[in-house]
Amino acid sequence: MRDRLILSTVDLLAEFGPEQLKVRTITDAAGVSTIAVYHHFGGLKELLQDVVAHGYADLAAALEAASQADADPGVQLFAIALATRSVAQNNAHLYDMMFGLSTRGTYRYVGSPDSKTASGFGTAYAVLVDACERLAQSGRVSVSDSNQIAAELWSAVHGFVTLEMAGHFAHFADPV
Repeated sequence: MRDRLILSTVDLLAEFGPEQLKVRTITDAAGVSTIAVYHHFGGLKELLQDVVAHGYADLAAALEAASQADADPGVQLFAIALATRSVAQNNAHLYDMMFGLSTRGTYRYVGSPDSKTASGFGTAYAVLVDACERLAQSGRVSVSDSNQIAAELWSAVHGFVTLEMAGHFAHFADPV
C-alpha cells in the first residue's frame, strides 16, 4: 500500500506538477481511501518526504548503472552527468521537489542530516564521489580530493540540468 501511494504520487507529480498533489487526488489515483495516507504516512507531508526519498533511490540506481558504463573514470563521470539529466527529464517536478526547487502548498523539502531523504541524497552522491576518486587516482586531474571534485561536478551538472529544464538552453540544437 505504501509503495502504491508513493508511485501514484510520483505519477501525478510527473503529469500535473506539485500543485495537484492533494490527498484525495493521490488516493483516487491509487484506488484507496484517503485514510490510507494518514494510516501509512501520517499525512501528506510525510508521504511527500517518502516520494522524495523514492526519487533519490531512483537517482542513485541510475548513477550506479552509469558508473558501470566504462572502465575510464572520465567516461563514467560523463555517463553519470547524462544519467542525472535523464532522471530530471523523466520527472522534472520530482527532480525539483528532491532539490527543494518546488513546493506543494506548505511542503517544501528541507532535509535534516538524519532524514531518509538526506540519506537518499547521500547514497546518490556517494556514487559520484567514488567515480571522482577513480578519476583522482588516474592522475588526470590536479585535485586529489574526490569530495571537492564531486561537489564541483554535481554543482555544474545540477545547474546545467536546472537551467535546461527552465528553457534557458532551448536555442541550442543539442544542449549537451
